[in-house]
Amino acid sequence: MTEVAAAAQDRAPRRPRGTRKHRGPVLVSTLDRVSGTGLGIALIWFSLLVLLPLTAVLVKAAEGGWGAYWAALRDPQTAAAIGLTVVVALIITAINVVIGTLVAWVLVRDDFPGKRILEIVIDLPFALPTIVAGLVLLSLYGPQSPLGLNWANTRMAVALAFLFVTLPFVVRTVQPVLLEMEPEAEEAAASLGAGPLTVFRRIVLPSLVPAVTSGAAMSFARALSEFGSLVLLSGNLPMHTEVAAVRILGYIEGDNLHSAAAVASVLLLVALVAIVLLDVFSRRVTHHDD
Repeated sequence: MTEVAAAAQDRAPRRPRGTRKHRGPVLVSTLDRVSGTGLGIALIWFSLLVLLPLTAVLVKAAEGGWGAYWAALRDPQTAAAIGLTVVVALIITAINVVIGTLVAWVLVRDDFPGKRILEIVIDLPFALPTIVAGLVLLSLYGPQSPLGLNWANTRMAVALAFLFVTLPFVVRTVQPVLLEMEPEAEEAAASLGAGPLTVFRRIVLPSLVPAVTSGAAMSFARALSEFGSLVLLSGNLPMHTEVAAVRILGYIEGDNLHSAAAVASVLLLVALVAIVLLDVFSRRVTHHDD
């Protein structure tokens, strides 16, 4: 294997001395009138739906001044709600990364009875209204649970709701990558004596990292904003099972829009930091593999 690689390097054309190695592609604008119009429409649409509403939230949060902003965040009930939301969302995201990748692997690499049904069920949290999901979870894990598991009004209820609504994200981002992967590299590594874990760690996993991090980012952001699926099951107990979204609703019902916007801005910042960190991690792993 090493001799072949060395021979390939010897046969490769050598770069003349004094010339610089080309570091990357030169970006040249290829926008014509039609493409420019499409780009303008896309940016306007994105601004109307995303940038302007986010800016309005930040402006509303700052209207009361920094004193009111920090007072809202230092409130014990608010701090507990934000802390519970972020911690549980992190735990659920870690679980989704492992279980979601495993489920995607099984769906792509294995054939078994009921596979098509499982494919449909995985997408159910996308289509099911969240309040209906809360009712389903309450019927299974509430006081009259047929499973004998009464997790209503506990933090486990928050975790269950987050797990339910974030289940498909990692699965659906990893699955297309697995479908496009050619098995020849894995078979070659196995023929050279590499074990299944080595093949997965050295060949499969580097290709999956961008998809896994993308699914993890969406899973984490979705968990931060969840409301409907846990309202019935968690009980919304202050300092115990109340999440940030419920706390925001409480501020709005109390006509305290500044505090509601302050909590929303924190969730926005946390989600943005998580997305950036996951993107940086994905790029470093990909470049290191190259």
